[in-house]
Amino acid sequence: PDLLVMLYESYHTFRQIFTDGRALPAQRDPAWFGYSVGKWDGDTLVVDTVGIHEKTWLDDGGHPHTDALHVTERFRRPDFGHMQVELTIDDPKTYSKPWTVKIPWAYMPDTDLLDWFCENEKDTQHLVGK
Repeated sequence: PDLLVMLYESYHTFRQIFTDGRALPAQRDPAWFGYSVGKWDGDTLVVDTVGIHEKTWLDDGGHPHTDALHVTERFRRPDFGHMQVELTIDDPKTYSKPWTVKIPWAYMPDTDLLDWFCENEKDTQHLVGK
């Protein structure tokens, strides 16, 4: 396919990864998930992303980034039940050198993507229809 769509179980979001051979754009308006292109390197999907909006964080800990951020992701399935994800963060305006994290994912058979909602712990009456 020329386009891969990645669905997320939280935040009701999806992300487009173009796999038609196009290059990363030289200029692009920032977007929440940036602009991604992917290609296969053997059994590994390699995705490059630029143009991620500066108001986003890298993680739930609030690690910042700038408009210079370039993320490289490597998705690989070593066997049927597992996926290895390797993320390389390169943002010379924020970090002194690129850094990489590895995240193991496990397949959960016979499950569906679940609906996600934000629960405000201080004001839960909207959850019970009050």
